[in-house]
Amino acid sequence: MSAAPSSPDPVDEIVAAWRAELPQVAGLPLELAKRVGRLAGLIEAVTNAELDRLGRTKAEYEVLARLRATGPPYRRKPHELASSLLLSSGGTTNVLHRLTAAGLVVREADRSDRRSVWVRLTPAGVRAAEEVVLATNAAQSALLDRLPTDTATALADQLREVLAVLDAGVLPALRRSGP
Repeated sequence: MSAAPSSPDPVDEIVAAWRAELPQVAGLPLELAKRVGRLAGLIEAVTNAELDRLGRTKAEYEVLARLRATGPPYRRKPHELASSLLLSSGGTTNVLHRLTAAGLVVREADRSDRRSVWVRLTPAGVRAAEEVVLATNAAQSALLDRLPTDTATALADQLREVLAVLDAGVLPALRRSGP
């Protein structure tokens, strides 16, 4: 990394503490992990505040958003939702039950495969999905708008590059060593 900021942040304090106690862990990996974690935590905090205000869970938000992002007719198979959201089939089923009870999604038989169903947003579900996506986006924008546009763009580009490199090496290894 380049020169340290003029005033230390909490990550600098953590790194300094480890440098005194266990110097071999007080390097760039710790600094990156802590800073990325703090950024994710800030974004998650403003997102969760909006979800709480709207009476939605993170899992409900993710299902509604995924269905809305597919475009008309706003439907996906339950197993597609589960795998794209990294939820268990049981967890996905629970979320779908809540959203069905709220009248936001319906399950429809797949005409080409009688063993399968589609999950589709109802008109109320489309409105709810748009409300929650717009509200969380506004909260995230209010947080991130404090950054100069050039800084935010550069960060997004760098994170894309970093994740492409790391995903290529880590995800296949995790899949091989998984349960």
